[in-house]
Amino acid sequence: MTNPVSVVPGALKAVYALSQSVQATGVPGPVLELVHLRASQINGCGFCVDYGVKSAKKSGETDERLHGVAAWREMPYFTDAERAALALSESMTRLADRADAVPGDVWEAAAKHYDEQELAALVLWIATTNFYNRVNATTRQQAGSQTW
Repeated sequence: MTNPVSVVPGALKAVYALSQSVQATGVPGPVLELVHLRASQINGCGFCVDYGVKSAKKSGETDERLHGVAAWREMPYFTDAERAALALSESMTRLADRADAVPGDVWEAAAKHYDEQELAALVLWIATTNFYNRVNATTRQQAGSQTW
């Protein structure tokens, strides 16, 4: 089907406004790109992985880092702040994998690197990515196509 955000009046505008708000908080663009890509990989959203890689490349992201996102714990390419954001992205995306959806150590590591507004922005960005993943995977949006 056509992507639901382009079918429901005002939906695309609302989601876009949220994304713009998050991007204006000061969280570095590369961090937002990385957490988007990691959540999309976990959720198996081909559309979002493809879009995320292309967007990150346009922003100057390297192939090594983009390839390394899937195994970020074992890769030397990420800062401690990026690692904290990637761990938060994984926890928020895999809510049902543990009793404590976001373990305290994951939250504390993120809070060490990001102030309250930035941490709020990361939470909203990761949640929005999960929203996109679910919409796109459910409606079988094809990688490489942009229907909204």
